[in-house]
Amino acid sequence: MARIRGVSSNVNETIEQLPPSVRKVLTAVALDFEPLESPPWWRWILASAVAIVGSLLADALIVKATTSLWPHLSDYPHFVFSDYAKLTIVGVIIACGAWPIVTRISSRPRWLFLLMAIVVTLVLLLPDVYILVQGQPVKAVAALVVMHLAIAVVTYCSLVFLAPAHASRGRHARVNAG
Repeated sequence: MARIRGVSSNVNETIEQLPPSVRKVLTAVALDFEPLESPPWWRWILASAVAIVGSLLADALIVKATTSLWPHLSDYPHFVFSDYAKLTIVGVIIACGAWPIVTRISSRPRWLFLLMAIVVTLVLLLPDVYILVQGQPVKAVAALVVMHLAIAVVTYCSLVFLAPAHASRGRHARVNAG
């Protein structure tokens, strides 16, 4: 792994001392501490608002479709707006908070953020598996899984497309010159 610009020599030395397998993983996930320019704050706020509203809308549509197809699920407790809305909002806010951090630690933030979104979504499916094993209706749990996936897609797309990171002017000039 090359020396990291803008990072103290102690960090560079520490990274260089890591086992080759760890450095290989860091390279593969683009955790290279060669940041792009973070999006302007107003774009990040806009993207976060779109992610929250879009995720809640997706949740509501999935609940409506599920309860229309299977009316006996209309009283399912996890399909109450207040139940899924608070969890959705908290999760989306955490993801939105991670985006500017990812843009500061990676030269390929969209790739790293996608990997993170996949891992986090898989972890967040574990409670769905748990309630399924506990005897919750399969169709209801399947709808919850689809809700998790929709939230991940809406949040990822909102952030990376509405608040993209860009190469800084100085970095762009260095890349073009070298």
